[in-house]
Amino acid sequence: MSAKTTKGPGGKKPASAATNLIAGGGAGMTEALVCHPLDTIKVRMQLSRRARAPGVKRRGFVQTGVEIVKRETPLGLYKGLGAVMTGIVPKMAIRFTSYEWYKQALASSSGEITSRATFLAGLAAGVTEAVAVVTPMEVIKIRLQAQHHSMADPLDVPKYRNAAHAMYTVVKEEGVRALYRGVSLTALRQGTNQAVNFTAYTEFKAFLQARQADTSAELPSWQTACIGLVSGAMGPLSNAPIDTIKTRLQKTPSEPGETALGRIVGISQNMWKQEGIRAFWMGITPRVMRVAPGQAVTFAVYEYLKGVLEKGREMVEGGAYEE
Repeated sequence: MSAKTTKGPGGKKPASAATNLIAGGGAGMTEALVCHPLDTIKVRMQLSRRARAPGVKRRGFVQTGVEIVKRETPLGLYKGLGAVMTGIVPKMAIRFTSYEWYKQALASSSGEITSRATFLAGLAAGVTEAVAVVTPMEVIKIRLQAQHHSMADPLDVPKYRNAAHAMYTVVKEEGVRALYRGVSLTALRQGTNQAVNFTAYTEFKAFLQARQADTSAELPSWQTACIGLVSGAMGPLSNAPIDTIKTRLQKTPSEPGETALGRIVGISQNMWKQEGIRAFWMGITPRVMRVAPGQAVTFAVYEYLKGVLEKGREMVEGGAYEE
């Protein structure tokens, strides 16, 4: 289908919510399994105390990854994966379903959608997923990833044993509100991410489709993956400081009487004084390496599964048997 219309292939009705749920969930699970180690490295770099010590050289993303494997076994790179996998299906379902809904609401009467409408639809979808799923999921994920314990030593018992135990412990010790710590920053990050991501993806897709023999035909999977890779890198580059502050905010419990805004300002000031401006882009390399290929996988798998599911739906709807 054309990238700048809400209609499906051949002018048919757009994909159903069930299709977006299944295709988005499958794409999200694939992306998480492939790219989660890079996310763990990114979080460790953002929380690194070495960066705050004067005269101590920062570890790069390769060194950080090697240290995790050496001290905590390769399974250490998958800390927090349970929290991600638990939330990835509703997250992707909400992302793609809400994006399509917002896009249809902002489209013209003929179904055409402008670049501005695409940007706003992506922004709204990112905020929606942040509030509904991403914030509590990331609080749990970061608590698990921040633990420095060996997964090969049964006597080295961490505070949080798994995603379910981490959620139980956080709620018990800090209350339900703790799961939504950093929700404003998460919403800002996810909103800008998806606004840039969907806009860039749509523009690149429209550009490539216009140069095909059949302009309404779907792109090959390798092209979808390539434009997903490029569009996926743009979001992290534009909002890295937000992600770093958010990670540090979600890692530790708040003090009594401390407001969310006060903590954000305090964390920002400490980062500036102790570590300099580079600290705001800490972990940008693994984040781009995590998000960009992640979006390549997500869009390629999502478009493929959506195509398969929509073909199946058409066969069921049009498969009436006659004597």
